[in-house]
Amino acid sequence: MSEDFFKVPKLERAVRLWIHPEGRVLGSIFIREQSLHHMGEETPVELLNQPEAFLVIHREDLDEYRFYNKSSIVRLEYENTADENPDQESINSELHMMDGSMMTGKICGSFPPDRRRLYDHLNKEHDQFLPLHLDDGQICIINKNYIIYAKGLK
Repeated sequence: MSEDFFKVPKLERAVRLWIHPEGRVLGSIFIREQSLHHMGEETPVELLNQPEAFLVIHREDLDEYRFYNKSSIVRLEYENTADENPDQESINSELHMMDGSMMTGKICGSFPPDRRRLYDHLNKEHDQFLPLHLDDGQICIINKNYIIYAKGLK
C-alpha cells in the first residue's frame, strides 16, 4: 500500500503572523482541501481552533518548516480570496490588543437568535481564535488571549 494513501490532501496558503515575542513572520500554513465542517476547503480559523498545540509554518525566506506554539500567535492575516461567510451575520467591532494596536472590522458567525451579541462571539467555547474581517479584504484571525477589550461599533 502506498504511503500517499494515508496523506490528507492539503493546500499551502500564504499568511502573515505576529508571534510573541518574535514579531512579524511571513510564511504559509497548510489547510485541508475539504473542511471537516462544511463544503469547500478548510478555513485558517478552523485550523487554528483545532486542539493541537502547534501549527506548521513553511518559512519560504529560510526554506524551512517550523512548528509554532499556537498560544504564542497574537494574530494571523491573509487575503480573503473567496467570501468565507456569505450567509452569516456580522458585528462591527473594535478590538484593543495588548501590543497597543487597535483592530477594526466585522466579526462574522452563526449563533442562535438569543446569542448574537459581540459578548457571545468573544466567549464562544473551545475557540481560542476569532476571525475579524477587515475593510481592505483581509481576514485577521486574533488570539483572544491578546485582546484587552472589545467594543461593538454602529
